[in-house]
Amino acid sequence: MSIARPPTTASALQACMAVQRTPFSHTHSEMAVRMTHKGGIQQPAMARLDHNPPVRVFIQLTPMPSLAANFAISAIAHPEKAALFWGDQSFLYQDFSRSAAGGATFLAKEFGIRPGDRVGLLVKNQPEFVSVLFAILALGAVAVPINQFLKVPEIAYLASDSELKLLIADPILRETAEAAVQGLKDSSVLSLDRWPSPAPDAPLLNPDSVLVSEDALALLVYTSGTTGHPKGAMLTHGNFLSNVESCRQVLQVVEFDRFVLMLPMFHSFMLTVCIFLPLLVGGSIVLIKSLHPPKAMLEEIITHQGTVLPAMAAIFRLLSQLPAELHLPLRLCISGAGPLPAEILRGFQARFPQVPLIEGYGLTEASPVVAVNPPAGRCVAGSIGPAIPDVEISIQDESGTHLPDETTGELCVRGRNIMLGYWKDPAKTAATLVSGWLRTGDVGFRRPDGYFVITDRAKDMLKPNGINVYPREIEEVIQQFRGIKECAVVGEPDERRGERPVAFVGLDTGVTFSESALLNWLKENLADFKLPRRVIVLPSLPRNATGKILKTELRAILASGR
Repeated sequence: MSIARPPTTASALQACMAVQRTPFSHTHSEMAVRMTHKGGIQQPAMARLDHNPPVRVFIQLTPMPSLAANFAISAIAHPEKAALFWGDQSFLYQDFSRSAAGGATFLAKEFGIRPGDRVGLLVKNQPEFVSVLFAILALGAVAVPINQFLKVPEIAYLASDSELKLLIADPILRETAEAAVQGLKDSSVLSLDRWPSPAPDAPLLNPDSVLVSEDALALLVYTSGTTGHPKGAMLTHGNFLSNVESCRQVLQVVEFDRFVLMLPMFHSFMLTVCIFLPLLVGGSIVLIKSLHPPKAMLEEIITHQGTVLPAMAAIFRLLSQLPAELHLPLRLCISGAGPLPAEILRGFQARFPQVPLIEGYGLTEASPVVAVNPPAGRCVAGSIGPAIPDVEISIQDESGTHLPDETTGELCVRGRNIMLGYWKDPAKTAATLVSGWLRTGDVGFRRPDGYFVITDRAKDMLKPNGINVYPREIEEVIQQFRGIKECAVVGEPDERRGERPVAFVGLDTGVTFSESALLNWLKENLADFKLPRRVIVLPSLPRNATGKILKTELRAILASGR
């Protein structure tokens, strides 16, 4: 499935520092190359145009109804092109296509997977994630990506709630997966090392055999909930295809682009922007093996000539501190999974003045991209930019009245990218999808120039390492510890992780409290990224007249260093 490449004789990082490397050209002539497949999608007529400088070919997509069929056509158009780089290996489009085709047959025959069945993916970042995902989608089944950092009770809830028929697990997570589905009726576990290897002459995935409509459910992506349990956002093939096309237009993505994928592949941001988007336009993925040490990460970007880097703000802080003699091949950087501090933006712009660093906004329920500062237009610091093509944003009050510019209200979104609703939760669906609008819970306003600004976080959500965490999830677990009378969790800025939870607790009278005992107990019940950095004991937590805990005062305590 892969082509092994010999290790480089010298560090790509050192070579780049020693010799001026020509970066990917940012100003190319534009042309449209069209090749119409009978199924309807239009792709480039050639896999590579060797011009100097390279021509940026804007591919015009008329998507087929499903993600898998569109990927199949990309593989037909670019069979011998590298779809993904992984260390010293490259995985071709035909490799993934053959593996997805064979895997789909295997899942249907061995596990009886049928359209609509939910199949979980408990898999760490690795190339096989791609072929397994498209195999599931090709069957018309529903992929359920699961955060591999979760603990057994958390995974068990997702498996039970989604009624998984099969959970595909990384071999080192097989025991975790088996423990999570134990007791569930008609639910099996497949270790990824049992995934079939296709023969070199095995057929590619046939787009005409993928009989899936755009309204069919494609993925069930769980997002943290304020009630303590995650909610399953039901996202269709049409939702993702619409968002991919909108992103392609605004980011001016072409087949020469190589997207650097370093955040978790289960994240909706990575699924759309770093997997579906490049693979449906004939581009490539540079899958980073590890963020540590940073030198190795930089070497991979340079060696494989990554051009687009979607990442969290902490990564751009790191890049802004690189020595002046180091040149990166990037043409565009996108800050997501949390706010972009102005200090980091200024530092990055000073270090890489020719590389736009743009901030955007999205949420899982919108597949997920909603707005972004356009790289070819004006970038407004502190703004999420205007809505992307084919998406509308409205600022509304609680009654649903549309508010005028520069008036603060709730961001509401509509478009073909909006979810069907929450899995098995009609009440929350009705409260979130109102009169055709997705009520995001985020507060902000629209500028007269059409750019939007977020002024408050949604429902006190935290984003350690760019992963959504609601304090209520942590608070409910802390509340179970003996001697805890009350608790509240807020976020504290962290240079490396972006944000870390901090717990404030009030104790029952006469209780002897051990912070280490509480933290050790939490380690057994919460994923590591949800663990509080520390626990602060107060005589009582501040409350307002109605008894609501005042988290603004708790944040002020942290800010004051008390």
